[in-house]
Amino acid sequence: MKITRISLWHVPLTSHATYYMAGGKTCDTVTTVVLRVDTDAGISGWGEVCPIPHYLPAYAGGVAPALTELAPILIGADPVGPEALIDKLNRHLLDHRYAKSAIDTALWDITAQAAKLPLYTLLGGRQQTDMPLYHSITSVAPDEMARIAADAQAKGMTQFQVKLGADGDWTTDVERLAKVREIVGDGPLVYGDWNGGSTQLEATRVGRAVAHLDIMLEQPCETLSQCAAVQGATGLPMKLDETAHDTATLLAGHRLRCMDAVALKLSKFGGLSTMRQARDLCLYLGTRMCVEDTWGGSITTAAVLHLAAATPARAILNTCDLADYVGPDLAHDLPKRDNGRISPPEGIGLGIMVNEDVLGTPQLILD
Repeated sequence: MKITRISLWHVPLTSHATYYMAGGKTCDTVTTVVLRVDTDAGISGWGEVCPIPHYLPAYAGGVAPALTELAPILIGADPVGPEALIDKLNRHLLDHRYAKSAIDTALWDITAQAAKLPLYTLLGGRQQTDMPLYHSITSVAPDEMARIAADAQAKGMTQFQVKLGADGDWTTDVERLAKVREIVGDGPLVYGDWNGGSTQLEATRVGRAVAHLDIMLEQPCETLSQCAAVQGATGLPMKLDETAHDTATLLAGHRLRCMDAVALKLSKFGGLSTMRQARDLCLYLGTRMCVEDTWGGSITTAAVLHLAAATPARAILNTCDLADYVGPDLAHDLPKRDNGRISPPEGIGLGIMVNEDVLGTPQLILD
């Protein structure tokens, strides 16, 4: 089997509600990049990457130039067994992992279709029928955040990510966490996420003020050492996100004892091939995982659900149905939330049917 053509689309994804985060960052309408990789066997694989420029060093406009640079290696190559081809791409173009993540997803989709198997079978086998979800709550007024949490809990959600730091007032962040904890009651997981936008001092003050409420903290500061200091000063469990992006940073977080949980994000690690390696390392380290991506639609969501389903339940903290937060719907057959949980698609490959009417005319075709 050989790759014959690669097509690329830019699609604006709009959040159903604007997301406000620390440091004045927002997420409203973001461009996602969709790829289709065609082969001479009549099998096509799909990939997607949706970078948020102020979140990580990645942007949607960088995917097409990277893909053009990599096209001479991709066109005519065998797509089956993605790691071998991804290794060639990595030696030709250093980093640019976010662009490669969409390619890697498409290669895995083709490989699983060629094997006539659901993708999760190739990523470790089906280990879970369904996986727990978390609900992300935009950083707005504390009472409104509590209302959002209550609505999500009524639909079966038991894990709540409380965005913090939008107004730079640490006392309001304390109120946000306290009111969400109060409304959902004891038991559900509540964690406050600064997306690396807090100072060590302010995060420590917030953590100490809510330490009696059974709260987890997520990525309060920009660096691992600062996060470790906050964890040590508050005694609260810590989830890492922005500072965890390869095996070296996972090992560093483990050594600093500030990685009780970690977000493994598809575009941050460079695709399913490297995400699977990170997943296996976390299994060894005993770190609970959130298997997800930075942002995206139905294609990205399908990919992360397959990897989550192929991961032992004991190791999964949660996963994310990114497609539920945005429109338009890029694909059919993606499972929906069901009482706070979600299943992977059941068809072969990614198991979804991409809605090409939504995509329109490709912005780039390489053949």
